[in-house]
This record gives sequence, C-alpha cells and structure tokens, in this order.
Amino acid sequence: MTEFNFNPRYLTKDKKPWFPIMGEIHYSRYPNSYWRDSLYKMKAGGVTIVSAYAIWIHHEEIEGVYDFEGDKDLRTFVNTCKECGLYMILRIGPWTHGEVRNGGFPDWLLKKSFEPRTNDPAYFEEVRKYYSILYEQVKGFLLKDGGPIIGLQIENEYGHCGGLNGEAGELHMSILYRMAKEIGFEVPLYTATGWGGAVTGGLLPVMGGYPEAPWDQRLTEIEPSGNYIFTYERNDHNIGSDYGFGTGITYDLNKFPYLTAELGGGMQVTNHRRPVAYAADIGAMSLVKLGSGVNLLGYYMYHGGTNPKGKLTTLQETRATGYPSDLPEFNYDFRAPVGEYGQITETFKELKLLTMFIKDFGSELCEMKTDIPKSNPLYPNNFTDLRSSVRHNENSGYIFVNNYQRRYPMKKHTGLSLKVDLEKEKIEFPPIDIRDKEYFFYPFNMKIGDAVLKTALATPLCILNNEIKTYVFYSNHPPQYNFTGDLGDNKIVSLSREEAKNAWRVNLDKEYLIISNSAVIQTENGIEIIGREDVLTKIYPPIIRENVNTSSAANSLKESLIRKDFEYIGMDGDFTVYKKKTNDSSVNVGYELVADLSDKKVYEIKLDYQGKSLEDCFIQISYEGDRARLYQKEECIADQFYYGKTWEIGLKRFDFPNELRLEVYPLEEDAPVFLEEWPVMENGKACRVFEIRAEVEYVTIIG
Repeated sequence: MTEFNFNPRYLTKDKKPWFPIMGEIHYSRYPNSYWRDSLYKMKAGGVTIVSAYAIWIHHEEIEGVYDFEGDKDLRTFVNTCKECGLYMILRIGPWTHGEVRNGGFPDWLLKKSFEPRTNDPAYFEEVRKYYSILYEQVKGFLLKDGGPIIGLQIENEYGHCGGLNGEAGELHMSILYRMAKEIGFEVPLYTATGWGGAVTGGLLPVMGGYPEAPWDQRLTEIEPSGNYIFTYERNDHNIGSDYGFGTGITYDLNKFPYLTAELGGGMQVTNHRRPVAYAADIGAMSLVKLGSGVNLLGYYMYHGGTNPKGKLTTLQETRATGYPSDLPEFNYDFRAPVGEYGQITETFKELKLLTMFIKDFGSELCEMKTDIPKSNPLYPNNFTDLRSSVRHNENSGYIFVNNYQRRYPMKKHTGLSLKVDLEKEKIEFPPIDIRDKEYFFYPFNMKIGDAVLKTALATPLCILNNEIKTYVFYSNHPPQYNFTGDLGDNKIVSLSREEAKNAWRVNLDKEYLIISNSAVIQTENGIEIIGREDVLTKIYPPIIRENVNTSSAANSLKESLIRKDFEYIGMDGDFTVYKKKTNDSSVNVGYELVADLSDKKVYEIKLDYQGKSLEDCFIQISYEGDRARLYQKEECIADQFYYGKTWEIGLKRFDFPNELRLEVYPLEEDAPVFLEEWPVMENGKACRVFEIRAEVEYVTIIG
C-alpha cells in the first residue's frame, strides 16, 4: 500500500517528497452521467487529488430520509475517482459553507433544542449519525482497502466563520476527529482549514486565497489583494470576511508544511457583489503562492456545478436564511477551470502551465527553501517596485517574478537583469523588459544530463522521458539558454507561452506532446480531442517524416488520425502538423421578444440542430440586466446574476431542446450592486438582449 505522510516542509508519498495538485468538484452539483468525463478533464489539467464536500442537506434534507441516489451517489463517485486514477480527500463537514443553504445544515437540524457547532453532546450525537451514514457509503474505498480516499477534512473555517474559539474550539475539532476515526474513517491525512483564526485541533492545516471577495459586504472597489505579493504570510485575512475579518494563525507554522486547499479557481458572484475572475487573475496568484513556498496547490472550485433542486426549499445560500449573501438558485459555475457544463476554460489552460511543471519538477521543488529578497514590496498597493522571490537548494532553483496586480496597472521595468544571491554564487540573468501584467519564473543552474543550464530566459513546462529526453520550455520573451557542459541524449524544445497553454501530454508507445486549440484528454477509450472549431494539431515527437522510421504505435496513431479525417499539413520544426475540419454540424438559433413587462422581458428561443456528430451544443446569451432565467417548458433549468460576460449553457444536459424561454430582469441604475463595468442605462435601467447564438462541440477519439 502506498504510504502518505507529511513533515514540516512538504507532503510525502512512499517517504519521498510529493507535490500534488488538488481540485474541488461537488458530485451532488453535477450530473452523474458526466462524472467520468469531468474527472478525466481534471486529470488532464494536472489534478492528482479530487476534493469534494459531502453536503449534509443534499443527503438528508428530510430528517431520517437519506438520499444517495443519482447525482448524490457518493459511493459511485468515489469509485469513479478510483477508476480514473485519482486520489481523493473527502470533506465531511458537518458544516461546509460552500454557498449552500444553512452552510450545508438541513433545516430540521436548526430546529433542534441545541445550538449546532457547539460542544453540546446532543449536537455531536446528530453528527455521529451523519458521519456513520457517510462512512457506510465509502466503506471499502479508503486507502487501506485499496481505495482512493487518502484524506479527510474535518469541519470548515471552524472558529472563524462560526463555531467556538480557543480551547473550546480546539476541543470541538478534536472530538469530531476522534469521532470520525471511531466510526471507521482511518486515513493517512486529516486536514482542517487554518485561515482567519480558525482552530485546527492539531490536524494538518490547509490555507487559501482568492483574487477578490464576492462575499464582502461593501459595494465599492476593495483594496488590492495581498495574494499578488510574495510573502511568508500564509493567512488570507479576506476569506470569510463576511463573518468578520480574520485574525492570525492559531497553529505552529514550524510544525506544518504550507499547503492550500482553497486557492480560488475562480469566483462565484453574489447578488450584491459581482467581480469577474479572469484566467490571469488565477494564474498570477498561483505563481505567487508557488514562489512563496506552497507545496500543495489546491483549488476551490476546480469544476463548476449546478445546485440541485430541493424537496422543501431551494438549496442556495440566501440572506433570508440569515446568511450574508444571496446566490443564484442554480448557477454555481464559479468561473472555474472546468465550467458548470464541463467547458474547458482559459483558466484551465493557464493553470496547466504550472501543473505540468509540478508533475516533473515538483518533488525537487518541495525541498527548496524560499528566500524573499528585502527589496520585494510588502504591500499590494506598491505598484512600482519589482515583486520577486527565489526558491532554491544549495546551488540551483528558480526566480519568480510577478508584475501583475488584479485591476491595477504596474510599472514597466526596462532592461532589467534579474539577480540571485546564493551563499556560494551570484547569478545574473541577461537583461529583459518586464511589462505590466507579466508573471513568470526562470530556472538557474538546472542540471540537464551532464550539462548545467546556468540561466534561461524561458520557463520549464515538462520533460518527455523518451529515448531522447526532451525538456520543453516556453517564454513570452525570445528564449535564451546559457549552458555549460554537454547535453548528451537530451534535447531542448522551445514554445511560445500561447503554445504552452495549448500543450497536452499523452502516453502511447512513448510520451507525446500535442499542441492543439482543442482540449486533448486521455481516457480508457483513447485520446479524446474536444473542440468547437477546426482542429489544428501539432505532435512531438514527430509521427511522420521523410526518411525517418516510426514505431508501430506511432504508425497506428498516424493511421488513426487519417481514419478520423485529419489531413497531414507538414512539419513545423520538430512537430508534425495535422488539421481536421469539424463543420459538419451546426445549430440555427432564432429568438424573439414576446413580452415586454415592467419587471422583465421574455424571449422565445428556437433551435434547429443540423448534422449528427455534435457532442454538445452551447447556447450563448449576450444580455444586460440584473439577472436572467432560462426555462424548458415551464421548468427553470438555469439562472445567472449578470456580471458583464456572455452567459453560456450546455444543452446536452437537457436533451438538446428545440424551444426555450428566456426571462431577463432589469438592472436599476441605483441598484445596491457592485459591478466592474456598468451597462448603459435607458430610462434608469438596463434590460436587453444583444445576441443569442450557439456553438457546437465535437469529440474525436484517436489512438
């Protein structure tokens, strides 16, 4: 059995340094028929650990009536994680928050005579019942039984967002931990969220950070986020600030590694505050955390979802239930790397730049200490001084640079030579211009074969471990490599940053790097190319070239491409280039305004599907207003709070309807809402549709 543990610096796997990537998906917020597809997408994004809340109100909305069927089938979800080759950390609450009604507590629990989240024995007895039911669902799927569950998170933000503090809070967490073990939850790792003064009960603390705070009660631009500054500070005071701004860390930093479980993979907008999370917001923040010493990148959410329909009430967080924010009834897209309807987003590709690097270089990075130079600014409102950090061992490592602050311009640094002062050596890089919004890291003294890469104006992406070991780098700047020694049977391949974002590694007879404007996902069925437009695919090592023999598997891949109507275009340096046209299907969209009422506008939408090879169809609604709701017949199937971006809904989930109804509600010019950009007002309000169109998604299986 694989052994998992930790020391004060990093996690270990079979006693070796281990740098995993963790991504949150809520099985009960996503259709079970697509779980496998989504887990393979997450795996292709570099996720090695799936984290998931088991949300109490989703499983026991009515007291004593348990629901583990369909989309709430926890046991099948865990088994699917195992079949997809992913580990899992199960977050069992009992309070989870997660923008769920009552923070996940069923209404009936709140009507009991005791106060939840206290040390009342009657409360613990109800939790024991729930924990016991959860354990029966996952029994046989813990690591000790050959299952994927390697960890358990106890409670959430306890002592910060509700609950008890000090010794009473520590006792509460300890009781929950012991209870879980007594019931049978025996796993190597027990975690607790540690930010904002939360108590941890001695469990492995995990931290977080978001690019903004949609839960913040202010309706103005808030201060620049400290998550874009390199710092030894692990705490994000802004998480949970709807409950009060957080205090310091309650655990001993010297005893635990710096791990994250809630780096914002995006942000879920609230009714009163609707900031937009862009791919670069998440990418720059992640790079800063990496440069600050993080040894686990964990994202909340990594996969968006949809709130299930309740039997008694709607199940989203609302002010009507005493919580600080109103959330959409259904939409929980979160602008996550994988969207509410399974879309691969730009954030997915942005994070893949880091996760591919960590897969090959993460173990070594774990053992590197973090040195933040005194010249590094301490506060995020310093938009002038260069932000940098170094992670290194005795003589090699990486220099991290961030010239990005969300929603604020940064000073351009012209002709700057980056410098690293080691105890035995001073490293100086060739001069470069560092523009506003740039963020990157460069290696120094990297050993490649018998050679040493003294400096590089390029960032390592991955290593292809074939007969010729290929180190893949990328850069926004013209790449420069300063070598000493002989590369031997090693090779350097350079990509642009955009090519690297579109790079996917697959394993056949050897490791291949496929660069494609479509997603490339490896499953048990083969290599799935998922896209919406003509597919341009570049493959390295080459699978066809004049006077070069290729393996039988490579020939098989070549023949598979030909069978799937890929046309051989030629060579682009070391890459074979193929192209496939996918325009054999389309969807015609018609819509008209059928009711212009004082409180809403109503549109009828008609869809005509042409062709048969579409995998999904995404309807895209460009509108302005306060919010919108989409109906299939008389049932509301989707909703959204307007935040300035096109609303996209996947129609496969709804069996490709031919008719839909859209309702758009007006945004008043004096509405108590924070928007980054306000629409143009007509007669004091905005309520209009600009365009409704559709895009077809295709899946081609090769290999």
